[in-house]
Amino acid sequence: MNTATNIHWTTADLKLFPDDGNRYEIIDGELFVTKAPHWKHQNVADNVCIELKLWSRQTGLGDAATTPGVIFTDADNVIPDVVWVSNQRLAVILDDAGHLVGAPELVIEVLSPGELQAKRDRQLKLKLYSIQGVQEYWIIDPQKQQVEIYRRENAVLKLAATLYKEDDLNSPLLPDFSCSVTRIFN
Repeated sequence: MNTATNIHWTTADLKLFPDDGNRYEIIDGELFVTKAPHWKHQNVADNVCIELKLWSRQTGLGDAATTPGVIFTDADNVIPDVVWVSNQRLAVILDDAGHLVGAPELVIEVLSPGELQAKRDRQLKLKLYSIQGVQEYWIIDPQKQQVEIYRRENAVLKLAATLYKEDDLNSPLLPDFSCSVTRIFN
């Protein structure tokens, strides 16, 4: 939800907000405030993060985290539900304060109920992640129990697949990673 239409918000402004359990994100200078995620939402995010962490520990290729702050620019500061970053990339984009200041290879958003939240994830964040160089973007819909996979093609994130409960989730970014879509929703 945009709280003011004529104000250009910056990363510095975020430091002024209270630690009240809300998520404050800025996309193209516009402020979005959302409530803490629902239990089911967070459970789905945790499930996919666990799968990525287990695979990462086995391969030693990177790491995954839930709700990391990603500061792309002074006017683009977001909190994705899950990210996966290779070790090489993490060494470049992790700042001294522990924030990501560049694009992770994989970003995952779990849809929250409501048209505005879905629009933000499917349009604004898709565009932002595409511009910033994210290689792959997963949008997980707990209500439909499906996963939309966007992959970078000609410098733009494009829908590559929509997976359902009976499908397996895998990625060219993650060699030999495979996870049943059903497992994400349990």
